[in-house]
Amino acid sequence: MMRTTIDIDPEILRQVEKITGESSPSKAVNQVLAEFVRRRKVEELIALAGKLDWMENWRELEEAELEELNKLQWP
Repeated sequence: MMRTTIDIDPEILRQVEKITGESSPSKAVNQVLAEFVRRRKVEELIALAGKLDWMENWRELEEAELEELNKLQWP
């Protein structure tokens, strides 16, 4: 883990803690950042639609997505 100091709007942080169900601000922020990264990766894959031959590796892609979802510990 990397320790850092950032300014976060307290109301937004309270909302993040409520939405994620985390009582620790650090855990809540880490969960939200992980979800943000996951969504961006999905967007990148969607942007590749029609540019790659998905039929050959669709099972690998599905397994990778399921592994990524399993890493997230949403309540």
